[in-house]
Amino acid sequence: MELSTAELETLAQDIRRLALELGFDAVGIAGIDLPDDEARLMAWLDAGFAGEMHYMGRFNRSRARPADIKPGTLRVISIRSDYWPTEARDAEATLADPQSAYISRYALGRDYHRLLRNRLQNLADAIEARIGPFGHRVFVDTGPVMEKPLARNAGLGWIGKHTNLIHPKAGSFFFLGELYVALPLPIDQPTGEHCGSCSACLPACPTGAIVAPYQLDARRCISYLTIELEGSIPEDLRPLMGNRIYGCDDCQLICPWNKFARIPSSDAYQPRHRLDASTLIELFAWTAEEFDERLRGSAIRRIGHDRWLRNIAVALGNAPTSEALVEALTARAAHPSALVREHVQWALARHSESVSR
Repeated sequence: MELSTAELETLAQDIRRLALELGFDAVGIAGIDLPDDEARLMAWLDAGFAGEMHYMGRFNRSRARPADIKPGTLRVISIRSDYWPTEARDAEATLADPQSAYISRYALGRDYHRLLRNRLQNLADAIEARIGPFGHRVFVDTGPVMEKPLARNAGLGWIGKHTNLIHPKAGSFFFLGELYVALPLPIDQPTGEHCGSCSACLPACPTGAIVAPYQLDARRCISYLTIELEGSIPEDLRPLMGNRIYGCDDCQLICPWNKFARIPSSDAYQPRHRLDASTLIELFAWTAEEFDERLRGSAIRRIGHDRWLRNIAVALGNAPTSEALVEALTARAAHPSALVREHVQWALARHSESVSR
């Protein structure tokens, strides 16, 4: 079915309305040409900044060419879903308490992937109900998609110096999702950049992962180290991680635009199982069964219990020495996983040095 220009304009207006009715906080429509972003991606990969995220090298050029991933794609509908968990313990207070576990704010509640995928599919179904079958595909961190450049081109914000997308009225604490469509819809205009001379995010990074404005070395990023990295965390970076056991928000917490962070439209993003207010020792005591049960439906679950313990062992190594802490580490010293044992021994050695001094 071929739609006229007027019909496409009406459909685009309907899509924006439907997206908001389905619970998204913003929606925009982008074209599929990303030549400059493709060049930046290739330079980033060539620099080795992807670390062990080998999947980034697969479909590398296709990431910037939506029609390579879903043939027939002409436009990308990009959505935003705000997640700042208003009911969570204060982020700065948690970071300042070395005995508390800090988990990135996006992961305190339920896994956003399924929620947003379902909503995007509902949007596709609603479009189909209006015009009949059309080529489309839904993405929420599930494929080779350059979501931030596409969202930028759809008018949902600009890419800040910390490489996250920023919206002038919503900050950067939000999720993105995409609906590739074989429809020549009218496109939105990109948002201009508004970082100006501010570079607060660069020195705020605990491990110096933001090596230059708009350039992130993932190999040093705490989110990469605690989530993507499967093996040992480099020893020189462990002391810099503090009590961050899953992800890191420092570059966003310091960003002045996040004073505009929005209350989420879904309660699904509010904290579960006291993940915002638990001590390191409490979480370190979770058995594999408790980990699986309590984190069912959480983005955290995918790293597995061993990496969960690895991350917490590092944080315990950075915490003040106490009898309870040393006992907790000692209880895991003979863990079946060599990965866990290595990081536990490192943490115990740190406290042994502290006692000897």
